[in-house]
Amino acid sequence: MKCAIAVVSFALLGFAAPAFSSVTVSTPTTGSQVASPFALKAASSSCGGQSISAMGYSLDSSTNTTIVYSTSLNASVAASLGTHTLHVKSWGNQGASCVTDVAIDVVSGSSTSTIAVKDIQKAFAWKLVNDSGTNGTSSGSMSVVGSPSMSGGARKFSVSYRNSGGERYWTTFGADTSAHNFLYDARVYIASPSSDIANIEMDMNQVIWNGQTIIYGFQCDGYTNTWDFTKNAGSPKYPVDQWVHSSVPCNPRNWSTGVWHHIQIAYSRDSYGNVTYKYVTFDGAQKWINETVPSAFALGWGSTLLTNFQIDGLGGYGSATVYVDNLTVSRW
Repeated sequence: MKCAIAVVSFALLGFAAPAFSSVTVSTPTTGSQVASPFALKAASSSCGGQSISAMGYSLDSSTNTTIVYSTSLNASVAASLGTHTLHVKSWGNQGASCVTDVAIDVVSGSSTSTIAVKDIQKAFAWKLVNDSGTNGTSSGSMSVVGSPSMSGGARKFSVSYRNSGGERYWTTFGADTSAHNFLYDARVYIASPSSDIANIEMDMNQVIWNGQTIIYGFQCDGYTNTWDFTKNAGSPKYPVDQWVHSSVPCNPRNWSTGVWHHIQIAYSRDSYGNVTYKYVTFDGAQKWINETVPSAFALGWGSTLLTNFQIDGLGGYGSATVYVDNLTVSRW
């Protein structure tokens, strides 16, 4: 028999504030951008060692919780534009309460208008080159491997460098002059040791309607211990590409090695090439940046969407290996 869903006050249920966190939310993921209404899928096998009697959800500071008397939750949730915290809850049959909070960004447009290009790490042909913007030299190699991997096809990036050189790996994955919003979503695995890595860079480029190239540059900076983004400090015709240090901390040498890390980067642009870097999510922890900078370059490129993955070396010489899996870029 299908259980009815009711909207009730959380306080009326007589449960204490959630104290545990054994609710698994499969959709949406924290830090994701969604269109309203969005799908919510979650489950809970136990709460505080107790069997589950009900699940539910609420938004932000609302005292109204939608309840379903089941061990799983499958709902369509309407929300206003902007950022929200989705509280997904479960209750045990003896009064225990559990909650998982999911940060989301509700954007305009229907879900059908979003185009997601998946498995970019293995579905497209990649090339590699020493980045002449770094101080030294580098050489690299890459291949698609089955282990370590989450999808069965991770891309292995290896670099050897001198004098802090960096190796850039890149591929084109389509063309779209009209998309204004993007979500870069990837899993990254650093092989031990990580002591030779200065920066890890994850970029995207887009040629827009006027033929100018928008550079969405983003990196984890091990020199300043921050997430950085790029801006054009000059003009499109006479560009000056600069890194800007955000207030959000990051150092790739502090990432745990031998495990998969989940990274999501959200940004958008206006029609004139000004880019807003919204947030970065690292292993479920979302940090807001909300900085808008000019980022249009008159490079003379043809219409394209392109992504870079770059590893910069640290010090006189060394080597590093990094794997990328489940690389997806969504746009709308």
